[in-house]
Amino acid sequence: MRNVTNIRMSGLGGQGVVTAAHILGSAATTQGFESTVNPFFGAEKRLAPAESYVRISDKCIYERGEILSPNIIMIFHPHVITMGKCYTMPFFDGLQEKGIILINMDEMIEFKQGEKEQLQQLEAEVYCVSATEIASKVGGTELSTNMAMLGGLLGITGLVDDQNFEKALIERFSGGKFVASATTAALDDAVKGKYNRTAQLIEKNMEVVKAAFKSVRKYKLS
Repeated sequence: MRNVTNIRMSGLGGQGVVTAAHILGSAATTQGFESTVNPFFGAEKRLAPAESYVRISDKCIYERGEILSPNIIMIFHPHVITMGKCYTMPFFDGLQEKGIILINMDEMIEFKQGEKEQLQQLEAEVYCVSATEIASKVGGTELSTNMAMLGGLLGITGLVDDQNFEKALIERFSGGKFVASATTAALDDAVKGKYNRTAQLIEKNMEVVKAAFKSVRKYKLS
């Protein structure tokens, strides 16, 4: 693990980007790392751009706020790339050399002219996972797309293990007190409402995580 892993998550309102960041940060802390989590969004409405920033390190973290030079970028919706629904343009702006990009997509995305070449120059590794499809088929709801994205991330990086991730998931949905906004709280309630009990929610979402872990694949830039 690098001294500090800087993760920028970009998606749309309603996809649980803020929740995903909190769960990942909590799992990292449970595993013994230091972590900071910072959400960033404008209008609180569905499909509006949303971002979250997660820093994970084995040492104290003094920096806060927006991550300008991520070594991992997670794209929760293809429209972040194809329609520019992102606070950062291009979507990989600031990516460190040999950085990682994980995209939620079922089919190949048409990058804009010159983007593939820029990513090749950075020696970036681009991965994709059908997060929304996995969430629907395995978890029974698209609201688990964020869990599939985290599963894909763990499949690539192994940042945290299953046990500590599950502990973070239990903390989040069993009365955890972190609430970034009213919309995030409402989304949490919507997720809970899809299942008969919290234990079922945890079980199903862990199945989503593990399915995505196994399904992530590398995207060929050349």
